[in-house]
Amino acid sequence: MAYLLHQSRFFTTVNHLRDLPPTPQPEIAFAGRSNAGKSTAINVLCNQKRLAFASKTPGRTQHINYFSVGPQDEPVGFLVDLPGYGYAEVPGAAKEHWQRLLSTYLQSRSQLRGMILMMDSRRPLTELDRIMIDWFAPTGKPIHALLTKCDKLTRQEMTNALRATKKSFAEYREAGYRGELSAQLFSAMKRVGLDEAHEVIEHWLAPKDTASGSLAEDAAD
Repeated sequence: MAYLLHQSRFFTTVNHLRDLPPTPQPEIAFAGRSNAGKSTAINVLCNQKRLAFASKTPGRTQHINYFSVGPQDEPVGFLVDLPGYGYAEVPGAAKEHWQRLLSTYLQSRSQLRGMILMMDSRRPLTELDRIMIDWFAPTGKPIHALLTKCDKLTRQEMTNALRATKKSFAEYREAGYRGELSAQLFSAMKRVGLDEAHEVIEHWLAPKDTASGSLAEDAAD
């Protein structure tokens, strides 16, 4: 099945807010702990092997990386790969710089349509994940969580992880979170949850019929 995300390519790298591109198209932020499998997930979703750099050393993604989606001359939007958080080996000054970059980008970027939050399904909603949600909360924009590496869990453990995450999200809504909060199981290795993730992301980038094909039809296939 052909997806809009399969037409993705590297666009630019940003290390300072002043360098954010003036592009008007919608953006989807990808965030997660440095060992949550974020780069691998982006590569699988975009059907490319090395679009995003998947390092064996957590924390190597130290900038904001932009990938355009759709035709090269007229992209419909951008995937924005944010620096992984929770990296212990990074010097304090660099860590503080990235934290400022992350929080300010998430809270002030008007083109941002939503955040894909990557969480290891074995350890969802760590303190750092909750900090990321708190940074994003003032925007009122949606968060869709990918519970990655679910192939490492038993079926019952997968059910428990998804249920626990949805329960926590319900508590966020009760506490006043204005944006939509949703979650799913995901495995890049076993290609679990790709259709569901594509549907969410492409709907955010290109609602209705502007994406390649009808999303409703794709999801039903």
